[in-house]
Amino acid sequence: MGLFKGTQEQYYGFNSFKVTGSTTNSFTLDYPTLPANSGAFNVYLTGTVNGVTNTSRTLITAYSVAVTSYTASTGVLVLNTQIPIGTIVEVILITPDFGNYQYIKLEDLVNNFMVGYTGEDKIINRAKRTDIVFHAKRAMQEFSYDTFKSTKSQEIEVPPSLVMNLPHDYVNYVKIMWTDKAGNYRPLTPTRHTGNPIAISQDSTFEYIFNDDGTLLTNPESTTKTRRKASDPYETKHTNPDYDADFHELHFGERFGLNPELSGLNGDYYIDNVQGVINFSSNVSGELVVLQYISDGLGTDSEMIVHKFAEEAVYKCIAHAILATKMNTPEYLVARYKKERRAALRTAKLRLSNYKSEELQQTMRGKSKQIKH
Repeated sequence: MGLFKGTQEQYYGFNSFKVTGSTTNSFTLDYPTLPANSGAFNVYLTGTVNGVTNTSRTLITAYSVAVTSYTASTGVLVLNTQIPIGTIVEVILITPDFGNYQYIKLEDLVNNFMVGYTGEDKIINRAKRTDIVFHAKRAMQEFSYDTFKSTKSQEIEVPPSLVMNLPHDYVNYVKIMWTDKAGNYRPLTPTRHTGNPIAISQDSTFEYIFNDDGTLLTNPESTTKTRRKASDPYETKHTNPDYDADFHELHFGERFGLNPELSGLNGDYYIDNVQGVINFSSNVSGELVVLQYISDGLGTDSEMIVHKFAEEAVYKCIAHAILATKMNTPEYLVARYKKERRAALRTAKLRLSNYKSEELQQTMRGKSKQIKH
């Protein structure tokens, strides 16, 4: 039996029905994975309904037809109008899951491992399913950092608070940029010259103030952050007496020795990992900011998938982890699977690196250009 689930029509997000025999207002969707709710798809009709005729695919709203109910568990879709014989009803997903064939789900990965690596006359005679799932998740998590294509992105408009919340599955950032009117990225610069330290409350004599339980009384936002939000660090020194020419004026060529860290005027940011936010400079307010970040691949069930190029490497990692933590396992066997794991991981990285000789050739053509001084 083939590995591809469903038909090509379903893969591209279509479910088609032709009303025959009698009028009906109920249709059962048969996607391999049923839509979660009625907002995940649109319904189209072709034919004559409620006195309206269209010879091409048209949204049901043009026929004064609406969805009465949809049951996600069974896929039953009910319309508020009886559809005449001969009418073509089409359900089209708004965002089909394209490209899913190149991945294997965690559940299938665990099932395959139990069939191929555990049991009688196998190196691993028995293993609990919970142990296999645990080691599979750990392998996926480690692979997400430097092997899988696990970079995700978010875009928001920066509010007046100059704060962007870190995503739920954030591990580390790749790039942070804002988008100009042409849709091009403008890189932001990480800064080490400001922050949001813990603001300890003091009385008029500068003594610390304590809570009833003896802990220090602190403010949620430091004065340092408040002052940063209230001023533009990139405005000219003529209008801002606190402007630091040593930091921000070197790019004008007035001094020898440009510091690239401080030469851009796109704005800067720093990440407050304690509060889980990104703080921007005031000149980024109102801009569309894009955060590219690394995920560990375990945020949701739909994300726990493995590219088929790395499938064998995950199996080797699981096998090595189980053998290494099992009592009375010969050391030579653990060492063997450690080597096999390393080799499989190296092969997966090469496969997923996706180098193309023509693209590399096009890039290397620039090496012949002369650099003028």
